[in-house]
Amino acid sequence: MNFPSSGRLAGIDYGAVRVGIAVTDAQRIVASPFQVYRRVNLSTDRQFFCELAEQEGLVGLVVGLPVHASGAESQKSTESRGYGRWLAETTGLPVRFFDERYSSQSADRALLEGALTGRRRKLRRDMVAAQIMLAAYLEYVRQGNRGEGTEPWEDP
Repeated sequence: MNFPSSGRLAGIDYGAVRVGIAVTDAQRIVASPFQVYRRVNLSTDRQFFCELAEQEGLVGLVVGLPVHASGAESQKSTESRGYGRWLAETTGLPVRFFDERYSSQSADRALLEGALTGRRRKLRRDMVAAQIMLAAYLEYVRQGNRGEGTEPWEDP
């Protein structure tokens, strides 16, 4: 499925319990933290993501791919790829995977600078990690990279 070159995207930071979500504006200039979704079951999750796609006018999803520092994929990469395929089937939107190395650590640093309590940091961490990953994807594409499956972390 072709990945649209314009329109709103959502960044997805996959987790077994929580999913961090960030969104772009229609011009893809800014990525903003949106929500942390606590997974419930397949039916409820399906409804949530379908409504999210419709209400936010999304044209594509960028799913974070956790890889080792060396760039090699991990067990979590396999889980993220499976979740991304499920999201594509569920929403009908095209999915791209993008390297999310260090996004959680960057989110932790950013939230620490915000002087939030530990509980508030934890509640925001996943959506800020999704924002950092999505912003990196936008910058990658702005630098002339197509972001259309040619990268090693894309779905073959």
